[in-house]
Amino acid sequence: MAQGKIRKKCICTAAGFCILCLLTGCGGIGEKTANATQMIQNLDYEGALEELAAAEEAGENLRLIERSRGIAYMGLTDYGQAAEAFLRSLAHSNGFLQNIDFDTNYYLAAAYTKDGRYSEAEDAYNAILALRPDEEDAYFLRGNVRMNLGNFQGAKEDFDKVLSMDARNYDRLIEIYEILAYFGYKEDGQEYLQTALAAGDKKISNFSRGRIYYYQGEYQKACLALEEARGEGSAESYLYLGRAYEATGDYNYAASVYTSYLGQYEANAEVYNQLGLCEMAKGEYAKALEAFQAGMQLENSTMMQALSFNEIAAYEYLGEYERAYVLINNYLKNYPDDQQARREYDFLSTR
Repeated sequence: MAQGKIRKKCICTAAGFCILCLLTGCGGIGEKTANATQMIQNLDYEGALEELAAAEEAGENLRLIERSRGIAYMGLTDYGQAAEAFLRSLAHSNGFLQNIDFDTNYYLAAAYTKDGRYSEAEDAYNAILALRPDEEDAYFLRGNVRMNLGNFQGAKEDFDKVLSMDARNYDRLIEIYEILAYFGYKEDGQEYLQTALAAGDKKISNFSRGRIYYYQGEYQKACLALEEARGEGSAESYLYLGRAYEATGDYNYAASVYTSYLGQYEANAEVYNQLGLCEMAKGEYAKALEAFQAGMQLENSTMMQALSFNEIAAYEYLGEYERAYVLINNYLKNYPDDQQARREYDFLSTR
């Protein structure tokens, strides 16, 4: 019921990510288009579309309008309309390729992917790589798409290419492992992990080594390495350490790890979320709710969807079904394509 994975697969560029920088760099952004961009960042997608219509009437830059329109449609989970908007944006290019054109192509590929149009997404990544053969992200994302197409060999070639470009990118290594495991190729993913450890790279940090042990199921080794990494003070080192202890069944110590981080460093939404999940596993639903809501109070949190869903779950476990029902309705307005949430809505409708 609760959501809280270590790393959510990023097959879609986050809506709003660096939008203003890209649009400003492109030149010619109008006031109404800029307003719409801010609305998108505030998740007001309907309002953004209305503002973009006004921008078009005012004669603002159509290339930027259509790009922002596509992002707004992505937020509304209307991926077909999003793809059409991105294509129109690209059609308004002046013929001189700029960073914004490549970024729009990434959005287009993401829209195709979310719409289940994997072959078209693959074509979009092919087009990017034809012009920029060193785009590591494009290889990685194309590999993801190829897995969806059932093309394991093609995906593996892409993943091999990614790792050959930067063998020490352990974040990407773990993302590749997670994708392969998700599609039933866990053993192949484990081979990548084992190869990284066997390489004997003396520069590999305790944090990276601990993460690899974690995904290999070597939780005691993971705990030892991650305890050493705890001194680095990063949120991720505490998150992995806590999860490693959770995997051994020691939820009390795991909770103390998260609480220790929150007591020493700046508040972190992901740590609050994991603390809440840990408290849920312990049956401490009131404490879990408190943690989720503390995380939701932080501004500009990328964890808002997970925290909101988990808040609803906590209310369910506390038996506060009416409150949970109100919240799930609001949740689905913001995240209408969350099928797990729709099942929860159906359940709460009967309570």
